[in-house]
Amino acid sequence: MIYKTDYHVHSLFSDGRAAPEDYIAPALEAGLKEIGFSEHLTLFKENTDWSMNGEKAALYLKHMKGLRENSHEIPVRVGLEVDFFQGKEKEIYSFLKNIDIDYAIGSVHYLGETTVDNGPEFYDGKNIDRLYEDYFEQVIAAAASGLFDIIAHCDLIRIYGFRPSFDPEPWYRKLASSFKKHDVAFEINTNGRNRPIADFYPDRRYIRIFREEGVPVCVNSDAHMPSRIAQHFDEAYELLRNSGYTEMAVFRNRERFMIPF
Repeated sequence: MIYKTDYHVHSLFSDGRAAPEDYIAPALEAGLKEIGFSEHLTLFKENTDWSMNGEKAALYLKHMKGLRENSHEIPVRVGLEVDFFQGKEKEIYSFLKNIDIDYAIGSVHYLGETTVDNGPEFYDGKNIDRLYEDYFEQVIAAAASGLFDIIAHCDLIRIYGFRPSFDPEPWYRKLASSFKKHDVAFEINTNGRNRPIADFYPDRRYIRIFREEGVPVCVNSDAHMPSRIAQHFDEAYELLRNSGYTEMAVFRNRERFMIPF
């Protein structure tokens, strides 16, 4: 039996639709061995109704400490999904070093002042090739920062189906090389199936590249409601097996362990 975990889950503390406690029963029903919450944290933007600031993060961490200590049915892991901004590495480090979490997920949502998943109109009139290049460069910088244990949805730029004119495979090779060099895991993010792209992140055609580089992997749902916990996990694990993966990454107290599947 596969030791399934889901470390990318959002609750009412950020942009999820239910309290953390409401995810426990669905996690057990899905056969998860661990569930992890990773609320959005955006340190350098104001008025983000979908993400926490540092003050709200303190309330989240206090709440999750209690849930972690009192949940006897399934281990609860506590994480953060931190928006990465190049040039703000020291500030992010200062925040993360003083908190008790099991893992930190790094993500790139912003290109400029707007998030790439805020609607297809973001792409209107823009150079799609340049957007892809800029996005991948930011993800590579996030990996190189050494701040994170996992990189989230590493090609979120695909969300609305806009495609570059060039072959993106060399960029996936750069991503995988950077992840390996800086010892950071990536996720198969199954929530892409609920987006216009209707597929996982990253592009399934390039999973083999991450395997060839020896990049650790985990499977996450990016669930924003209890009904989407562990969604499409069987398909994701089959994809990993077919790509040559035989083990997955699990996390505790900012340490990574590998478990066969």
